[in-house]
Amino acid sequence: MAISLSVVVLLAVILVVLLRGGSIKAGPAIVAVLFGFFLASSGMAPSIQRFLDSIAQTINQISF
Repeated sequence: MAISLSVVVLLAVILVVLLRGGSIKAGPAIVAVLFGFFLASSGMAPSIQRFLDSIAQTINQISF
């Protein structure tokens, strides 16, 4: 849960920066947000969550 919340916050910050910087307009940003919202409620959501969890575990196991 903590990972998904931090990912949501990170993506929200990136979206705000892109909007304020003029790299993306409001229309495409709204479409991207709606796409993510509906993708989260689709049947693909568990597979995407497992994929993101495995990436997070891999990054966590890397020692510097």
